[in-house]
Amino acid sequence: MTREAAIAVMITIAILIVALGAFGWWRRTRRDRGTSAPFGEAPDSAHELSRFTVLYVATTRHGEPLERLAIRGLGYRSRGTVTVADSGVALDLTGQPRMFFATGRLLDVAQATVAIDRVVERDGLTRLTWRTDDDTIVDSYLRPQDASALALADAVRSILTPTPTGNDA
Repeated sequence: MTREAAIAVMITIAILIVALGAFGWWRRTRRDRGTSAPFGEAPDSAHELSRFTVLYVATTRHGEPLERLAIRGLGYRSRGTVTVADSGVALDLTGQPRMFFATGRLLDVAQATVAIDRVVERDGLTRLTWRTDDDTIVDSYLRPQDASALALADAVRSILTPTPTGNDA
């Protein structure tokens, strides 16, 4: 095989790989088009409790940290700010409109170690579990930059609405 033929084969393979990746992402966005992030502002009566600079990692199906969702505004890794208020959590990602997760939409917060292609030290990520408008339960993973994942999780945990356990008599 000539050098030119080898280069042509490599270019063809590279184009094929890029095309397959684009096709896969297009299918994923079609699959997830009914799922949306809660874009909007916090209520005027909301009082800010804390603010964190974060690296937004991904949003996945609940309990499936390797299954990325292609939700508009949450499809790609980004830097941002999380504001914890008494009425919910605001997420401001670079280049995206503000998202506000009211306390009634938030289901859980915990720490995690892995999500998609991000592996960090034990419990280095904060996992925010929330319900979408179509009642899909999803997990969004955040990596705090100036604080610990535990500090962010504790701040969110302080505003979560307790769920009844059935043991109250």
